[in-house]
Amino acid sequence: MTHSATEPNQPDQPKRGAPGAQSRQNDISAREPILATSGVSKTFPGVKALQHVDFRLFPGEVHTLMGQNGAGKSTLINVLTGVLAPDAGTIRLGGEVVAFGSPQEAEAAGVRTLYQEVNLCPNLSVAENIFAGRQPRRFGAIDWADIKRRAQEALARLDVSLDVTRSLDAYPIAVQQMVAIARALSVDARVLILDEPTSSLDDGEVAQLFKILRHLKQSGIAILFVTHFIEQTYAISDRITVMRNGEREGEYLARDLSADQLVAKMVGHERMSARLREAAHEGQAADDLQDIEQDHADATDAAAARPFVELRGVGRRGTLQPIDLEVQAGKILGLAGLLGSGRTETARLLFGADRADSGTILVEGRVVRLRTPHDAVRHGIGYCAEDRKKEGIVAELSIRENILLALQARRGWWRKISRQRARELADLWIERLGIKASDAEQPIGLLSGGNQQKALLARWLATDPKLLILDEPTRGIDVAAKFDIMDRLLALCANGLSILFISSEISEVLRVSHRVAVLRDRRKIAEVAGKASNEDNIYRLIAGSGE
Repeated sequence: MTHSATEPNQPDQPKRGAPGAQSRQNDISAREPILATSGVSKTFPGVKALQHVDFRLFPGEVHTLMGQNGAGKSTLINVLTGVLAPDAGTIRLGGEVVAFGSPQEAEAAGVRTLYQEVNLCPNLSVAENIFAGRQPRRFGAIDWADIKRRAQEALARLDVSLDVTRSLDAYPIAVQQMVAIARALSVDARVLILDEPTSSLDDGEVAQLFKILRHLKQSGIAILFVTHFIEQTYAISDRITVMRNGEREGEYLARDLSADQLVAKMVGHERMSARLREAAHEGQAADDLQDIEQDHADATDAAAARPFVELRGVGRRGTLQPIDLEVQAGKILGLAGLLGSGRTETARLLFGADRADSGTILVEGRVVRLRTPHDAVRHGIGYCAEDRKKEGIVAELSIRENILLALQARRGWWRKISRQRARELADLWIERLGIKASDAEQPIGLLSGGNQQKALLARWLATDPKLLILDEPTRGIDVAAKFDIMDRLLALCANGLSILFISSEISEVLRVSHRVAVLRDRRKIAEVAGKASNEDNIYRLIAGSGE
């Protein structure tokens, strides 16, 4: 399934920018890659995280790694930097086979990594952070004057000037990111790996970072850039490698790969569309789709037109650009977009898990302040988080205890639900949602993924919510369970429940949603319904070429 940017055994010949830039690129391509993998594989219990991955990174270029959640990007980085040992395959640095036993060994060899979260010490000064663990000494003591001078020189290389004696936490996150880069480059770095470095930066800060990366590229440093933002990919990349399902889908010169093609390759859109067409010709699958579409139409007719909740210019710096959104009573609003587009960030702001720093939220026409999840629950809002194992179920507790958690929290721990009432409620929702379990006292961790998800739905439905936020509610469950859950969601909407539905599967979003808001690069770019609600149009919008 893999594709290369060039014909086998032929050098790349990119033609980008001025003649000088073209000459430099041709010189880059004529050399061997500074970092390369061949047939690298890594398996975890039940998961093939990497499968025979070939990858190459050239000096003096920015190479962007793209892929959906679970594509294998993080695992590949961890293998390259010594966090994980590959099960098979080889890694070469400067043409020589290497086997890093730790990130420290990789750093000593000139491979430096900056992660999404700045891993520095905020209570230390800027200079101390840059030279932590390798302070220059004079006569057996730390040479503070030399540290200050060398820290200033390291930052000057990045066109950054600041007081290096001040505490790191006195500076904004963008400056802290620059300090982390300065630390990485204060040694002889040949490779710089940036894992989601722009996730907390605004547009101006991203522009400054990209200016620095171009400067570093010109000095010959190889840069591996990981991001979910399509616009940023094309703003900085010379080369793009697409990962999907643990495999390298292909390597491409950025100038040769359109945004539409990139999105299609990331999500496997061509293959998915073919599978859907095949399924549509199978009798049972066609019947299921027709039933769901009829329920969808019935729910639309029964729903009231007024919005239950409105977001007006709601945003959070570095997380989500101000967004306008309406979820109408008795309807499902779908959020479509790639990972990192702002879907989960929108959900968290609406639930009070994160606090908005701009805009207004209205519930049933009244302005409200959702500072905490407790505030949201009081206003009739429930939230099933994306990661049900970390943020959803409490595996050691019973199904009954998991279902009653939100209701008990809303009532307050001093108004305890009686054991008999708790059992009645648990049995009621187990029956209504078809949760397959031997008993309500069974530990929820022993259930299948689909039944765990139904139990989380039951947790919030037991609170009698008016709006339910569902973030990837069908991830990791089988097809039959997916159809069952979506069918039940439409039935709930017909009874007046509003739903904000988030899924990385566009076909799934379209199947249940009355309207679809499309997000890209932390912005809402469109809202579609009717004939515009089709997969091809949604993917064009995500890629930036739709109407």
